[in-house]
Amino acid sequence: MSKYRDKIVPLILREFKLGNVYEAPKVEKVVVNMGIGSFRGNKEEVEMARQEVAMITGQMPSFRRARVSVAGFGVRRGENVGLSTTLRGRRMYNFLDKLFKVVLPRIRDFRGLSRKSFDKGGNYTLGISEHTVFPEVDLGKVTKVRGLEISIVTNAKIKKRAQRLLEELGMRFKKVKRHGEKV
Repeated sequence: MSKYRDKIVPLILREFKLGNVYEAPKVEKVVVNMGIGSFRGNKEEVEMARQEVAMITGQMPSFRRARVSVAGFGVRRGENVGLSTTLRGRRMYNFLDKLFKVVLPRIRDFRGLSRKSFDKGGNYTLGISEHTVFPEVDLGKVTKVRGLEISIVTNAKIKKRAQRLLEELGMRFKKVKRHGEKV
């Protein structure tokens, strides 16, 4: 948090020629989601998934319910289909630090994240197919490998500013190939 305030904000203010500290983009929250649709009938699996998300994020997740019934998937309206937790403040910055410096480099063949995963509002969403890359997860107790979705919500309205903010926080993006250049 102090790194953001002391180093990143002045850099971004100079780079984008912003006049006010409050114009600098910042991360507002990080939302971590896990779907439990495939094992939602098994209470032990659901509770294990809930505990694993709590270990990964440092905060107990809440259940997300289906908004509509879908007969093809056997889902009824109001049934628990996912887990979600929202991180803010110090927990958020600690989670991002761990994600960028420990978790992503542990993914096999990791060469950086896609720059195409930004939405129009400057928010970034990434999926992790194996939750076991987080150091808190005990591989001996894992019964099923699960995926996670992580959304990083910023107040940057411009994609370039949000991208620069995340780069300064430690996120590695794929190198961009220029014409005739080897990567």
